[in-house]
Amino acid sequence: MPLMSAVTTEREAYLRGALLFCIGVLCFALLDTCAKYMARELPVLQIVWMRYFVNFLFALAVTTPWRDTRLLRTRNLGFQVLRSILLFASTAANFVALQYLQLAQTVSILFTAPLLVALLSVFLLGEHVGPRRWSAIVIGFIGVLVVTRPGGDTFQWPVLLSFGSAVCIAFYNIITRHIAGADSARTSQVYVTLIACIALTPLVPSTWQTPSGPLVWTMLIAVGFFGWIGHWLLTEAHAHASASHIAPFMYSQIIWMIGLGYFVFADVPDIWTITGSCIVVLSGLYLLRRERMVATAQE
Repeated sequence: MPLMSAVTTEREAYLRGALLFCIGVLCFALLDTCAKYMARELPVLQIVWMRYFVNFLFALAVTTPWRDTRLLRTRNLGFQVLRSILLFASTAANFVALQYLQLAQTVSILFTAPLLVALLSVFLLGEHVGPRRWSAIVIGFIGVLVVTRPGGDTFQWPVLLSFGSAVCIAFYNIITRHIAGADSARTSQVYVTLIACIALTPLVPSTWQTPSGPLVWTMLIAVGFFGWIGHWLLTEAHAHASASHIAPFMYSQIIWMIGLGYFVFADVPDIWTITGSCIVVLSGLYLLRRERMVATAQE
């Protein structure tokens, strides 16, 4: 009976973690939807700044670093600064790309980030990648070529920004993995928003445009809220289940993005986008499975 109870508890924790993770990626889908909608009338810099400024205010309200100064202590200030630069550079590139591409297209390209992490880990972290994982990486990038169709009449230059955003996210994740043992997730979250606010705030007054109405004002606040709550939910999800178990659920974001793209912008992905995104997702899922198998074999 105790064994059965333990199994049930573990299953419940896994389901709770998976649910939190899915809601978290929904928040990021809503964030991108708001950004795409607002980019019709507001400068991207203003939207990016609000994304981090409001996020920072929520983080301050919850973490209260003035009461616990340990949250601001870091052994990796240089890496924290670099992480912040990479993340808001990724955000800016993604928001610009969203002005021209469908939500489904941008997220399909951003899904190459895990493939890039596996690729870069070979050169930066000295990790070994076997032939099966190499195959998954190559096939995943073929999926991106299917989505973007470079060289064809339908190719759009903003896909380069989407891919640049994915590259920034990949480097961001590698640095996060490198400093995870030294700085807590809460410390890293405070720094990534604080540094972005410090870097962007002096630039905002020269480009600021007053939103046209309550809806756009609400969306400006929402991008920061969705960013904060999304990261918080992902952190909580990892507290209930291991990363290897819940990571595949990040691909549920493609469902949210297609749905939001259709209902908000009347965008319908073409067969190339659907096919390419399926290739990228399946490659990513296989890569996660192989990495989990390798990690289990090494234990």
